[in-house]
Amino acid sequence: AHFRSIRDGAESGLGRLTRAAGQRSDIHIVIPPRTRPGAGRYGCSRPAASVARAAKPLNILVIGGTGFVGPPQVEYALARGHKVSVLNRNRRGNLFGGQVEQLVGDLNDDVSVLKGKSFDVVIDNPTILPAWLRNVGQYLKGRVGHYIYISTVGVYPDLSRPGIDETVGTTPMPPDLDPYTLKPTYGGKFYYALKSFAEHEVQKTYPGKSTIIRPGLISGPHDDTDNFLYWATRIARGGTVLAPGAPTDPIKYVDTRDLGEFIIRLAENSAFGIFNVIGPDKPLTVSEMLYGIKAVTTAGAQFVWVPAQFLTSQGVVEFTNLPIWVDPGGAWGGLHRINVSKAVAAGLTFRPLADTARAALEWHATRPEADRKITEEGGRNKLSPDREAAILAAWDAEQRPVRRD
Repeated sequence: AHFRSIRDGAESGLGRLTRAAGQRSDIHIVIPPRTRPGAGRYGCSRPAASVARAAKPLNILVIGGTGFVGPPQVEYALARGHKVSVLNRNRRGNLFGGQVEQLVGDLNDDVSVLKGKSFDVVIDNPTILPAWLRNVGQYLKGRVGHYIYISTVGVYPDLSRPGIDETVGTTPMPPDLDPYTLKPTYGGKFYYALKSFAEHEVQKTYPGKSTIIRPGLISGPHDDTDNFLYWATRIARGGTVLAPGAPTDPIKYVDTRDLGEFIIRLAENSAFGIFNVIGPDKPLTVSEMLYGIKAVTTAGAQFVWVPAQFLTSQGVVEFTNLPIWVDPGGAWGGLHRINVSKAVAAGLTFRPLADTARAALEWHATRPEADRKITEEGGRNKLSPDREAAILAAWDAEQRPVRRD
């Protein structure tokens, strides 16, 4: 969710067929749904019976809580014995079996439901616009023990640099713009500046009591951006798969459930400060990711590696048309080499790639047919089967020796 605007920015700043066009195959998964460990009520976190209770229960407010990154936080907090309230517009109904307090409000205007309330911890998932922070802050300033704000590594202005840590400066707000007058948006030109400005506003509103989380690409079940899911579903369909760049190109992502559990650990430990959250902590390559996904399917996908330069010549936009992957030598070359040592030291852990891939595919199989079709046919700016086949055919032709009569 937090990298949706990276996709938009990429489009404005960049650019062997094995079956008949348009043919679709069923997804094959080795382990049937619901048999793996680690599935909570909403399919996002570990079952409560396997989670130890926290030493001290907390009163936690989760702003949002029903989209992609929120449910794992809620489920893990409940499993740890915390009291949880969620603040949102209540458009998805009660997803947690009546175990949370539902507060109905709209960050754009009316969050008066917060009046008179206090919380040990607030987890702010959706905020982009500083006005949303102001609306919440008018009721909660001075009444929160720990405010956790979910930002993004996209706030770093130069993502070509490897080894970026939390001390690196962030994107400033243009001096001629009033961030409080901008209209609600989840993308656009000023997304990163707004997130950066919001970070500072959090720190000012809750001095000495805030934590800033800067995730990289978030993956796993319920990811409606189709980033990780593009690869999972494409590999599960089998056939010849276009693999981008070089097999050794680095890859980093964080499972939404690992992110959620880490945030609750920070809350329990009153860990303040700024944390880059992306993984794994050990190097992972695009080859390892693709073959790791293949290992949980039975479709027998075969990979054809197409260099970054050729992909660019074909108008393929890194991270967007072929998600997650970026050219290590390009403008985003440092994205998958961000320093996460601080978060790891504070308790960030990483589940196996197979768990993430399996969970994503299981969730995909439960989606409405229209949503599955969008993912499997290259919606949301991903490569369609026809476009992938055309690029593979062009690459195949490029590799043939020139015939001289």
